[in-house]
Amino acid sequence: MIRSLILILAICCNAYTQNATAQDFSSTKKGDFYFYWGYNLDWYSKSDISFTGDGYDFMLKDVVAKDRQSKFKLDPYFKLNKLTIPQYNMRLGYFISDKYSITLGWDHMKYVMAQGQTVKINGTINNVDTLYNGEYTDKDIKLTPEFLTFEHTDGLNYANAELRRYDHLLHKNKVDISAVSGIGMGFIYPRTNVSLMNIGRADQWHYSGYGASAVIGANATFYKHYFIQTELKGGYINMPDILTTYRKEDRAKQSFFFSQWNVVFGARFNILKSSSDGPK
Repeated sequence: MIRSLILILAICCNAYTQNATAQDFSSTKKGDFYFYWGYNLDWYSKSDISFTGDGYDFMLKDVVAKDRQSKFKLDPYFKLNKLTIPQYNMRLGYFISDKYSITLGWDHMKYVMAQGQTVKINGTINNVDTLYNGEYTDKDIKLTPEFLTFEHTDGLNYANAELRRYDHLLHKNKVDISAVSGIGMGFIYPRTNVSLMNIGRADQWHYSGYGASAVIGANATFYKHYFIQTELKGGYINMPDILTTYRKEDRAKQSFFFSQWNVVFGARFNILKSSSDGPK
């Protein structure tokens, strides 16, 4: 799938070099709204995760995690009541000029700590009804469900605002090809699923931190209004306030880098002008 995206971007770049001097295309986007919906695959850097609470204060180093995208099937991808089960992206944008849009989006990712990995632990665990009591200094520990399950699976939600730029590359047979780039930032609002040493879970939505990101992509618009877009997005997430158990004082914190590959489908429209207006 990544190779497909690279191929699309290469085609766009080639089209750009062949049409850089063309001046006969009129791309009137200013005043248009657009909306898209699509799905993503995600990758995460290793992360140090700190846990604090009544009777424990420790950190796990270089924890590996992965995403959890649903298998592509009629159920859930084409069932209206299940569309939000896979990892998805939705975005509403408004063109403030023919090249620039401001957007609000919701990136629903999923973050799953890999079970069975061995990591270093530092800190203390005391006064907890567990076999893991002790003091730790760079000691190896195997992450098993009996000790820890750690997932942002409902999900790792990144609500963000972006400024995006569209550069026209090619127009042919009612199809417009554009390069897309942008930067954004926002907040992280996960529902985290944690099982920590058999302490009862929190399992609720909670504002946990913030993120910043950048995106590049390729957009193909058909008949002025309908488009498919592929994107590569990367950024940084910092969550200093993650709920872990039912006890109010129990918290975790972590930060990491992420990357996304998105394929989205959308429509561009303007409620203030006739459908005959727009790009030729």
